[in-house]
Amino acid sequence: MNIGEQSWPDPAGAAWRVRQMQCKLHHWAVTDSGRRFDDVFNLVHHPDFLTVAWDRVSGNKGARTAGVDRVSPASIAEGVQTVEFLGQVREQLKSRTFAPLPVRERLIPKPGSSKLRRLGIPTVTAKCRAPRRIFGSGADCSSVSCAGWSPASGAVRQATWP
Repeated sequence: MNIGEQSWPDPAGAAWRVRQMQCKLHHWAVTDSGRRFDDVFNLVHHPDFLTVAWDRVSGNKGARTAGVDRVSPASIAEGVQTVEFLGQVREQLKSRTFAPLPVRERLIPKPGSSKLRRLGIPTVTAKCRAPRRIFGSGADCSSVSCAGWSPASGAVRQATWP
């Protein structure tokens, strides 16, 4: 039962619970290829999944890069500011009012060439709700440790995109 204010989970505990759910989802997808994952949307705005997504977003090389909203993960301080930010993201996702902003585009050089390619930089909010950040990289989960979850027949995409 959800009563009162919910506190955000610690990153280590959240990562363990997310890994357990990824393993369950993978097991269900492998054992029943026709299974429908109707309740995946609830995982998208769950505090554990958002905490893990935030850790991945704020800890990667692009943490200093801002999107079109000019907010970078590095500019959001740890502690209270992070909890407020994740709370806002959660409310937008729960109420289905989240609308991604256009990506910020930059031209970067192609490796080994003088040509340039476009690089799209999404907002911090869009990075945190990306299904790959939440459900894993799509790596094979055939080992006992369950290294990741491979979405079956686009179930994640169906559940997380309007």
